[in-house]
Amino acid sequence: MLNNRTALVTGSTSGIGLGIAEQLAANDANVVINGFGDADEIAAIVARLDALGSGRVAYGAADMRDADAVRALVEQVAADHGGIDILVNNAGIQHVAPIEEFPVEKWNDIIAINLSSAFHASAAAVPHMKRAGFGRIVMMASAHALVASPFKAAYVAAKHGIAGLTKTLALELAEHHVTCNAICPGYVYTPLVERQIPDTAKARGISEEEVKRDVLLAAQPTREFVTIEQVAALALYLCRPEAAQITGTTLSMDGGWTAR
Repeated sequence: MLNNRTALVTGSTSGIGLGIAEQLAANDANVVINGFGDADEIAAIVARLDALGSGRVAYGAADMRDADAVRALVEQVAADHGGIDILVNNAGIQHVAPIEEFPVEKWNDIIAINLSSAFHASAAAVPHMKRAGFGRIVMMASAHALVASPFKAAYVAAKHGIAGLTKTLALELAEHHVTCNAICPGYVYTPLVERQIPDTAKARGISEEEVKRDVLLAAQPTREFVTIEQVAALALYLCRPEAAQITGTTLSMDGGWTAR
């Protein structure tokens, strides 16, 4: 149980982030979700999560491309709850294109949201965690933090950066009872993955079904997508007291992809 713990999960109005927020809320943490969406839909998500456990659930609006907004969100969470114990850096976007065609604005947005927002949120959360003598930082990385794929220059660069940031924070925080780990899933069938299929099909000159079969699942020896529930269960474990000596790791959950 995580009662009396407060968690911020970025990019959590859908997909993996929402799955993690659900697990934390069901285990009695106070949870602040963040992300894009219709106001009524977000209110419904907050109400549903709030009913899962004894903690309070709220929504924090912040554009993850804006460093000041990211840091302000963390400070608001800490002010509202007397601190912040768990930070899940999950916000992410994707774009698929050959490097010579890769739009500069897409590169900038992916680096800002997938990498820089994790830096800014962590930098703001760490002082609160140090004062409390407890903290859990979970980075949502990817198999692409460990290996590369073509046509994903910005995403792969950002996720490799997340792996390095994870290790650095773990070393800095090791004596403060604050851990930092990165989860590296293979392909999870989320809206993020679904949206990149048409672009990948165009870039490779193949059909969307061929992308699923011959590009996405071909990388994973199990030939199965990782599920949101599986990723969320691992994130929950990393937040528990039993995970106190797991830090600085990149934990693969990729159906054997990176075993090759």
